[in-house]
Amino acid sequence: MLKKKILAINTGSSSIKFALYRCDAEEQLLFTGSLTRIGHESGAFCVRNQGGGTVCSESVRVVDHEAASNYLFSWMASQAAFKPDAVGHRLVHGGPRYFSPQVVSPELIAALEKLSPFAPEHLPQALTALRHAHKLFPEILQVTCFDTFFHAAMPPVARFYPLPYSIRREGVVRYGFHGLSYEYLLDEVERLGGREAKQGRIILAHLGHGASMAAVKGAQSIDTSMGFSPAGGLMMSTRTGDLDPGVILFLLQQEKMSPSEIKEMIYRRSGLLGISGISDEMQALLSLEAEKPQAHEAIELFCYRAKQCIGSFTAAMGGLDTLVFSGGIGEESREIRRRICEGLGFLGITVDDSRNKISSAVISPPDAPVTVRVIKTNEELMIVRHTLALLRGAVT
Repeated sequence: MLKKKILAINTGSSSIKFALYRCDAEEQLLFTGSLTRIGHESGAFCVRNQGGGTVCSESVRVVDHEAASNYLFSWMASQAAFKPDAVGHRLVHGGPRYFSPQVVSPELIAALEKLSPFAPEHLPQALTALRHAHKLFPEILQVTCFDTFFHAAMPPVARFYPLPYSIRREGVVRYGFHGLSYEYLLDEVERLGGREAKQGRIILAHLGHGASMAAVKGAQSIDTSMGFSPAGGLMMSTRTGDLDPGVILFLLQQEKMSPSEIKEMIYRRSGLLGISGISDEMQALLSLEAEKPQAHEAIELFCYRAKQCIGSFTAAMGGLDTLVFSGGIGEESREIRRRICEGLGFLGITVDDSRNKISSAVISPPDAPVTVRVIKTNEELMIVRHTLALLRGAVT
């Protein structure tokens, strides 16, 4: 089997993460890195090798994703080790047309540019990185991997909004996101718990700066908290999550806010930051909770919304076998995991404090009806796997 080097590019609303893998009989991580806090004064660029050693660590200030992509790919161009055989890109949204991974072509890029209104905080940024990668590596295969793919087979009862058909026909339906993360987590559930666990009733909780949950039954997504856009569903670090549509109408009509001002509020000034008025970082709020009532309110609302989602998804699936915590908050905050699970014993969810304190792989007691797991997600590895599959198909 020929060895292939695959570069995964994961573009977010304020960051670009990347990973380079060598793939033959198994995947071997060579380098991983990130450029964070794009558009802020205090950005950071960091690259580590397979052993965790620092290859590069710099403070940077990049004003937008164009500057960030130029910085990142200029650095890669100076590194002989970063010449890949293919590049895979995470794209949050493929609209109503694209779900499965696609080989990049000029026609695809043009089509995706027209879909930017579906995810204005994510798609333009990802397309910027894609164009820079294509300029740096023009002769190699590039692949788009869509976050909506995992949820493509959701049943109509979970996919449709109660809106006129003419609106639905324009693509206004529930798509769901964090799909690459959920694909990886589901594979890990099978690796750790066996095929029976994967085929059971599972709630996957990706709790980070962006937060969502997915209800998975029979290894298929049957519902998810995010809907038409990555702003919906759970409360997040700076995003509102679900809102009564009347709130938007009120702000438009009575407060005389413009659509751009409302977008700024929904995506950047709400969530943990909006409620607390202090920070969008969960750990910072936990450290201030005892002295700042606003910090306590933000944390409590975050956990309450998550608890609600677990309850509704358990009802939709007719029970629950496995709950998985992942993402920056889900993986790292034992206190948030404890608070979310507290009071859910009637669903079979209990947490062993000693296991939870050390973030054990399983934090539920051995005899608990629901297995509660903590799994570190890896979106970049899923991008690599999808890209490798298309690369091998292109050369056979």
